[in-house]
Amino acid sequence: MGKDPLITAVRNGDENAVRILLEDGADPEVFDEQGTPALCLAISAFNSTIAGCLVGGGADADRRLPDGTTPLLRAVDSGSIGLVHSLLGDAALTSEATRAELLARARRWHETGPVAMLRERTGLSDVVEGVRIRDREWTTEYHELRLGGLTVRDGHPGILTLLEEHFGLHLGVDELAARACALEYPDYEHAVWSEIVHTLARRRDDETWEAAAALRGHPDPLHRRFGAEVLACLHLAADLTNLPSPFEQRMLELFLDWAEQEQNSDVLAETLAGLSHHEDPRIEPLGLSYLAHPAPRVRARVLSTLRVVNSERSGRKTFTSEGLSALLALARDTDSSVRHVACYGLAHSLNPEPAIEDTLAGLLDDENQQTRIWAVYGLATRDDPRCIDGAGRVGPVDEYESWSWIVDAPSRYEQRLREREAMATTE
Repeated sequence: MGKDPLITAVRNGDENAVRILLEDGADPEVFDEQGTPALCLAISAFNSTIAGCLVGGGADADRRLPDGTTPLLRAVDSGSIGLVHSLLGDAALTSEATRAELLARARRWHETGPVAMLRERTGLSDVVEGVRIRDREWTTEYHELRLGGLTVRDGHPGILTLLEEHFGLHLGVDELAARACALEYPDYEHAVWSEIVHTLARRRDDETWEAAAALRGHPDPLHRRFGAEVLACLHLAADLTNLPSPFEQRMLELFLDWAEQEQNSDVLAETLAGLSHHEDPRIEPLGLSYLAHPAPRVRARVLSTLRVVNSERSGRKTFTSEGLSALLALARDTDSSVRHVACYGLAHSLNPEPAIEDTLAGLLDDENQQTRIWAVYGLATRDDPRCIDGAGRVGPVDEYESWSWIVDAPSRYEQRLREREAMATTE
């Protein structure tokens, strides 16, 4: 039984094989030699893509298991928001008992906390091991906690928010803001913060806008930062409907005024980032006024305020002379994160000035590998031979597939060079 090809594919994390096997009629409810369903194996591996494929192929996420749990309850326990998303799908789960059980489970993890819950479940008082991890399927981050052979992620407040919204319990902006800002690690890359922000953004209504805008006056900078991000995401979510965003002009005027008045650097950076979704002649001068701001986070956001004279579908663009001068200055910044942002902008610039190539060449030995990658890419797209030497300084690249088009730019440059030389010899 353990040799079932679907079980093997799930254990190997082979998403393509799982899809093909399901399309060819494999039983999505198959279980391994220990009696564990394939869906629960995917949950244990935190593989939300495979879990979603199995549910889409017919696996029952609400099936009662011998230990009294269900795959959905196990997903809630896991602390992975992505897993719960994948198992819920479009399921209505009309049973009141099922909804109550899921909400109670998520609420208990949220209120008790994952560390205390792990100790309760294992009966151990040892130190809980924790490591920051990135969920590449959802491009969000968690703290993964381990004790006595059990592993969970700290996404339970986000899971509770997801379930509440899915079951029609629409908590207010203030309550959800308090939940996000009460996180032990209240940072903006965390999956819980992201889930709560996007839960509100998906509502796309005036009531949510007004409540989020009111957070501008909150004494806690974290709440103000949360409000600014919700407002930006509300506008983007509405814009994705291919209809005019009802929030566009309101957001522009609010953020222009907010960015001039805000004293906290994290909140200021978010308002500048929000302005990147607008075109208005007032934005670039405002951004340039922060070129020498003491906080690197703010200086890095200047790029998002620069006016684009024209752009290509490839993402390359022409900046104003003032904007280009700002990018060249930021590329010499003492902070690595600021240089990285500036390098990205210069690598995508269509401006013809030779200073761009010289500046990119000066970043080939930057401490940040991604900065080196973009410097090489920028030189290659500008047919600067220094990209060849720079490519040798990049070093091994993780997840090469996602970077392949960028990293392979010097090879394309050499191919163009050979083609030109061949054409020259035939003329």
